[in-house]
Amino acid sequence: QVQLVESGGGLVQPGGSLRLSCAASGFSFRSYAMSWYRQAPGKERELVAAITSTGDSTNYKDSVKGRFTISRDNAKNTVYLQMNSLKPEDTAVYYCKAPGSSWWGQGTQVTVSS
Repeated sequence: QVQLVESGGGLVQPGGSLRLSCAASGFSFRSYAMSWYRQAPGKERELVAAITSTGDSTNYKDSVKGRFTISRDNAKNTVYLQMNSLKPEDTAVYYCKAPGSSWWGQGTQVTVSS
């Protein structure tokens, strides 16, 4: 049974930082690229960042470039999203996903507000 469990969200002030984690199980994690998506209230889910299976290549949504960093630890079956210089417009539920699959986690809420 595939499981993706996101954690690390919370309430943070503008300019603050959070580190999200996504623990994967039930599939060969090291064989899959991974991605982070987010969905803000009233908006469609959007791709934020992605990383190859080996971690040697990443890409980002333009609005988060230079602020967010995606990484992975294949020994721990975990993908991370380090978020710095957070802005109110980053407020959303964040999800991890294996591209090309239908597997979604439950998401973790990130709220950026003073």
